[in-house]
Amino acid sequence: MLVAMACRWNYLTLLAWGLRVGLGLWFVWSGSQKVFVSGLDRFTQDIANYQMVGAPLDALAAYTLPWVELVAGLCLALGLLRRGTILVCCGLVAAFATAIGWAWYHQLNIACGCHGSDAPIRYWWKVLEFAAYYAGFGFLWWMETRRLRK
Repeated sequence: MLVAMACRWNYLTLLAWGLRVGLGLWFVWSGSQKVFVSGLDRFTQDIANYQMVGAPLDALAAYTLPWVELVAGLCLALGLLRRGTILVCCGLVAAFATAIGWAWYHQLNIACGCHGSDAPIRYWWKVLEFAAYYAGFGFLWWMETRRLRK
């Protein structure tokens, strides 16, 4: 019985590690696409398309958010400041979800701006994507809480 419990917890720990590294690398890739591939000027225009804020706040967001994504993704993948990093990533997802919700409510037919694509937002897919992020971060938070109690 004790061996079975040890294997179970090792499996959960391995799953959490894989999820943490995978999500971290996803955030690094996402941020690097905005910074190094499509460019921050393009991302500024993508943010302006949401019509939530005007200049210069759209540029401030566009020149800040990708770097936060990169740093948070690196910290998540490397296991640095785990709980804080999970909270920062959840905040980023909440900000993106708010922007997507705003665009959906206003029926904007715009590109997401997430990875430099020109494809219009597929809103229901975004709902599923955000639900998956929160499920993953919820699991990671639960595992971190368990780890700290030991």
